[in-house]
Amino acid sequence: METNYCPTGNEMVSLPRLNERTAGIEDLTFLHMGYKGLVDLRGGEDEPLIQPFVQVNGTDCPLEGLRWSRLGFWVPRFTGKAGSLDVEGVVLTPVEERGFVIRLELHNPGDAGCEVKFGLKGLWASAWHCVNEDKPLEGSKHCFESAWNGSLVFDMRCGAPMFAFAPMCDAPCASAFAEAEEGIAYRLECCCELAPGARRAVSFYWGLGFEEVAAATSAKEMLRQGYEYERERTLRWLEARACRFADEALTGLYNLNLFFCIFFSTGVTLDSEELVLVTSRSPRYYVSAAYWDRDSLLWSFPAVLDADPALARRMLEYAFGRQRRNFGVHSRLIDGTVLEPGFELDELMAPVLALERYTDATGDRSLLEEGDVKKGVRSVLEKLAQRRHPDLALYSTFLQPTDDERVYPYLTYDNVLVWRALRALARLYPEQGGLAERAAAVREAILTHCVKTRDQKPYYAWSVDLEGHWDVYDEPPGSLLLLPWLGFCEQDDEIWRNTVGMICAPEYAYSFAGHPIAMIGCPHAPHPWLLSIANSLLCGRRDKCLEILRDIRMDNGIACESVHEDTGECTTGEAFATCAGFLCHAIKAAFAGEKGE
Repeated sequence: METNYCPTGNEMVSLPRLNERTAGIEDLTFLHMGYKGLVDLRGGEDEPLIQPFVQVNGTDCPLEGLRWSRLGFWVPRFTGKAGSLDVEGVVLTPVEERGFVIRLELHNPGDAGCEVKFGLKGLWASAWHCVNEDKPLEGSKHCFESAWNGSLVFDMRCGAPMFAFAPMCDAPCASAFAEAEEGIAYRLECCCELAPGARRAVSFYWGLGFEEVAAATSAKEMLRQGYEYERERTLRWLEARACRFADEALTGLYNLNLFFCIFFSTGVTLDSEELVLVTSRSPRYYVSAAYWDRDSLLWSFPAVLDADPALARRMLEYAFGRQRRNFGVHSRLIDGTVLEPGFELDELMAPVLALERYTDATGDRSLLEEGDVKKGVRSVLEKLAQRRHPDLALYSTFLQPTDDERVYPYLTYDNVLVWRALRALARLYPEQGGLAERAAAVREAILTHCVKTRDQKPYYAWSVDLEGHWDVYDEPPGSLLLLPWLGFCEQDDEIWRNTVGMICAPEYAYSFAGHPIAMIGCPHAPHPWLLSIANSLLCGRRDKCLEILRDIRMDNGIACESVHEDTGECTTGEAFATCAGFLCHAIKAAFAGEKGE
């Protein structure tokens, strides 16, 4: 049976695998600067980390018929049955808190009273380090009773504490734990008599921290504030950033993906409390918890800027801070050190393009004068100069936007980014002379050397070697479809229209023309990409994209890398948080004039 997940999270804690069939939380993740990535706490093979349970008159009653919705487009809520009782659950990750809340409410709709035991149980089996690959952490797992919360504390130690997490309850609750073959099993149990028509609600607060006191008091802080306070504060935060369109389904899709982008492509580290940027805080994404200039600044950043300019500024401060020295390198760890070497021209341009976008959108030019930003711009220009052809104003790359090795070194799309970035810097830093002229030279070189002819029709080649070779190709992560959106040409430009006709034609291997999801793919993932839908929205194919978005499932409504061309089911790249951001930005750009109330 296919498992659908309903992920949620806040700045500090992510719950990537909230199982819609069982309401079980299979794992809990957080970012850790010292470990340079993501730490994932997991349950067992057959028992999740946290599982709601209900016992009626001594009989275990599984949760059945679960129906899911989201409060504020983000907070998971389920309703269902446990024997004769109605059950409602909410999994709340309050903003600006170091933890989460699970609220269970039981209702007895029958004519007879019953004795009920309910709460949470589970198994902590393991802890994993996740950056692209998942490796088990070696250390000793512990569970013990703590006076700090009057309940249990779980921690992991490797000489010194590594991390801890702890529950608290807003009602009398019995707690127990035991060593099991797979790990540490536990149970948090509340008891009550439920009269006919009566309701009973209990909130379980889970805190996270470096050690016992930090974890327990994180839970206690939320308990003191209370569930209603944390719920309403979080819903107000979400509402302030949500966007509504005339199309109700589009509204739901946009906001779910927006908040997934915000909370899974950015996060605050547990140990150093720094904002960092990652591909995804979900280990379900196959290159999780690492930093790409392109992913964070070309895809995630525009959506965050649309919704939360203050957070967007913090993203730039991080990029121009910790990540500055390795701008343009394939991928890095969250502390800025190199993960995967290899030069990518699109990634080198990404910080400048994000800086331009932020300044134009907010009017805030103060960031331009920050020392880290000035150093970063200088570094970009120095590295760019090293990639210039000896005689022509074209710039080479080693890796393409898919991170795969290029065929020919001079990519049209990448050089359009260079043109755009140089033009932006000429405007942002007018005291640096010559940048506008350099931008004009790049544009002329593209039109001279990257435009080829087939059947007497000019088109943009994907890449050239300036020695008589070129290819017809496209990649959704850096598509020729975006040239008008980048300002390089108009949508009625003959060369661009011929190019689009070629890469969208049935003869092109990755066009998927004739299929229900007729969007471009590439060998990296040979199915239609969600990024291609975003690219198509930005180049004017609005109605066709809306039709597709209404039909595809993606990753249970959240952006993934690619979908099947006939069914719309996810084929690669589940939980792709930065892609979710670019899809949102494209939706808002395409449908901005059709907002709802």
